[in-house]
Amino acid sequence: MLETALTGTFRRDIVADVANAKDFRAALLRLRDSMRSHTWKAGEHQISLGRIIKTFDSLTRDDGFHVLHDWDGKADTVNEDIIPVDVLHYLIDTRGDDAVDRTALAILLDYYVLHLLALLSLRVWDNGDADANLDRLNQLLCELQGSNGSGQRFVDNAETLILIATSHFELHERGYEKLLERTRTLNDAHRTNIALGHAPSIGSHLRFGFEATYARDTMVMRNDNVADYPWLCFALATLMREYARMQDEGVTGHGRDMLVEAMLNGLTPDARAFVGEPPASLSSCDAERSEFRERFHRYREDLIEAFERHRPSEQAYSPIAFFFNFSHNILKGTVVDALLRSEVWDVSFNDLLSGIPRGEPIAQSKERLAKTLMGYARSNPDTIRGRLMPVIVYDPQAGHQAFAVTMRKIRE
Repeated sequence: MLETALTGTFRRDIVADVANAKDFRAALLRLRDSMRSHTWKAGEHQISLGRIIKTFDSLTRDDGFHVLHDWDGKADTVNEDIIPVDVLHYLIDTRGDDAVDRTALAILLDYYVLHLLALLSLRVWDNGDADANLDRLNQLLCELQGSNGSGQRFVDNAETLILIATSHFELHERGYEKLLERTRTLNDAHRTNIALGHAPSIGSHLRFGFEATYARDTMVMRNDNVADYPWLCFALATLMREYARMQDEGVTGHGRDMLVEAMLNGLTPDARAFVGEPPASLSSCDAERSEFRERFHRYREDLIEAFERHRPSEQAYSPIAFFFNFSHNILKGTVVDALLRSEVWDVSFNDLLSGIPRGEPIAQSKERLAKTLMGYARSNPDTIRGRLMPVIVYDPQAGHQAFAVTMRKIRE
């Protein structure tokens, strides 16, 4: 059914029908009704997704993840509405009196579908071949971001949907270990794509926590992130495995540069945990950590030279200068800005995790988006350790410092 919704003119027809409302507020409320019921109608065609979404959401909650719903930190509970409806309500509050905006309606519809695909990303192991299911999901993602939609880019591949699906605050973190076990069963290509997303994302997440949440106390950070460290270890070991293959075969170029950059980013919060003595938070993945450490020391001089090419500076966008609390909030912020401006961003979440390629127009767009998101975060700070703090920061100086500390640790 999702294939039907994503191919052809179905989404455009939905937007055209909703846009016939008397004003933008009414159009958004009509869109909300369909989001809540998961029933969509355009002309003579109707798709009802409510039953299957309820089933998959229930299974995923049993696994420990709330993919469709965000956490309300003030009320200490899961929000009643799904995330796209939360964003829709914000748009009603800010632009409800505007003229009907078809671009915004199309972006919201695509954002809704993205969350359904994110939900499906955690169900690829349920039936059949998980790798084949992930490939099929990637095709659906391509359709979502293709010519029949809003044009808003969200993520680059289906593997990143797994990251977005699980990057919410979860009161109980029991699901991450089981999901990691499942992830290890995927083929090399899928594991590498997952690692390319998770290493820099967790790196940015932990760097933010180190500065804001844990008052630069590494031990507190380790103890509070027992779910993140095994995932970061998996990502680093996977990247190192692929790097070693390329190094031994003499492979150079864009793909290898991406591996090196992601590996460096993943090391920046706590390099000693992976190249030195292991903390207790890595006890569950000792084999992967040992594999990473052995190969790191084997290729250390080559890696140090390669890492230097990714030193943050004021002249170019660097993901090491990008700090944030949750990946999901980066994507949400990007969508909110696109909705407020009625203009899509041609920068995906994955783009923000890399400074490659340099010197091209998209590099300027990355920095502009990162600074835009920081502006929103500064306008709406969270209270952390009794202080108001933005939860998204782009700071080349702080990135340069994180790089310098990391290089010092890996040279010890």
